[in-house]
Amino acid sequence: MTVILNNRWDVNLDATYRVAWQRESVKISDAAMQKIASSRASFLEMIDRDPSVVIYGVTTSMGEAASQRLTIEQRNRHARIKPFPAAIAFGDYLPDRVVRGIVLARLTNFLEGHAATTPRIAQAVANMLDGSPMPPVAAAGQGGAGEILALYPLFAQLSTAFELEVKERGSLINGSPCAAALVADSAIAAQRRLRLAFKTFALSIEAFRAPIEHYDPALDGLWGDKDEAAALRALRAYLNGAMDGRRNYQAPVSYRIVPRVLGHAHRAAAAAAHAATVSLSSISDNPVYLPPDEKYELGRCITTGGYHNAMATPALDDLAGIWADICLLCDRHSAKLLNGRVSQMPDLLLVGRQPGESDGRGNIGYVPMAAAGYIEMAKHTAQRTFIPGSDSASNQDDVATPTFLAWSKEQRTGRCLDACLAMLAVVASQALYVTDRAPPPALREFVGLVRSHVPPLVEDRVLGPEFDRLTEALTAQVFSADSDIHADVTLDAG
Repeated sequence: MTVILNNRWDVNLDATYRVAWQRESVKISDAAMQKIASSRASFLEMIDRDPSVVIYGVTTSMGEAASQRLTIEQRNRHARIKPFPAAIAFGDYLPDRVVRGIVLARLTNFLEGHAATTPRIAQAVANMLDGSPMPPVAAAGQGGAGEILALYPLFAQLSTAFELEVKERGSLINGSPCAAALVADSAIAAQRRLRLAFKTFALSIEAFRAPIEHYDPALDGLWGDKDEAAALRALRAYLNGAMDGRRNYQAPVSYRIVPRVLGHAHRAAAAAAHAATVSLSSISDNPVYLPPDEKYELGRCITTGGYHNAMATPALDDLAGIWADICLLCDRHSAKLLNGRVSQMPDLLLVGRQPGESDGRGNIGYVPMAAAGYIEMAKHTAQRTFIPGSDSASNQDDVATPTFLAWSKEQRTGRCLDACLAMLAVVASQALYVTDRAPPPALREFVGLVRSHVPPLVEDRVLGPEFDRLTEALTAQVFSADSDIHADVTLDAG
């Protein structure tokens, strides 16, 4: 299929999912191409009619030489400067889906003429999404102001395929399409990861026989928060049909706060989606061209800080932070299930069993030790990302973009959560197994997935490789392109 782009609002989360994750192609509509062409014509007439106009990178040089005025002859030579000297970032290369998202986001400022670029460049960028492998773009080493260290190598090939004209180079390498694509990528993944968290904690609640009243519908309105209400509804949906025989007194704190912690995860995921939606549709470059209106017959060009996205990094940091918190909650649940004095079931830890003895159950008591490592890794990684300084020798580029750092941290913390969810899911699955109980209907497929990688233990065996395969299976679900990101109505904030 093909995503049709008419205006900047067509570059959204749904389009990102289809183009970046499902690898659909893109077509710029005829109306949008006409707008691009008319804006280009107005822009050229503006700079031709008024030779004294000051436009960064067009009638002046760039960077430290921004005060240097260019003659008409110099403008054309300046426009054809190749970007290779700045293509120096390397390491931790972005996944293909993220790079495709950046290319899609780059089209935003073209569609309504704000890039003042030619239709041929807009079409060339769209053609990059026809299925060919993306150029490598590094996530590491991004210490520059704006995103030029990522955008230079991404569009370097275009600069060799075309003799660039005035304004075209800036329309490719300036702005913040990377930040928009990075937060969009995490926002899409967060919806899937959150769904796995709901399933895993519902399974733990059932395995522990926690009172259902902890998740009562009366709390939806009493707590007064739409995200916590969404979490309560999701847990109830997965627990529908749960077995009787539950404890008649309150469960430990870690069980009672699940809807509030997952409520914040729901809130963080929604905030990331909002940041992505706004960012994707508002990308511009510097300077940005404002097409003709009643006051400005030929439009105008203004320099801005539009290449710095201040929404994406806090949204990514909040996701990383809540992933780390949920890692800890997974460990608390596992510890309570493994402790027979608390869980009121056969002691899964099997403390004191002598070597060679067997009572028909394997030992999974070392799970908290492995979980502790992932928890500390998540907590260490999920620290706030501050705006970094940049080239101290520069009089212009003195602040760097933080979004690449924030996205990398969110990704690593999310993988830690996948591992912690896998461990809790196995402990809960084992608890159901040793007490001969079936999971609620909505969780049976999930338990089947867990047991397909880590079957119930009937004797000791090496579990590390099995946990690793389950973790990889959960991560694969997070980044799968086969399912609808809006499929699970239980996550609707309502």
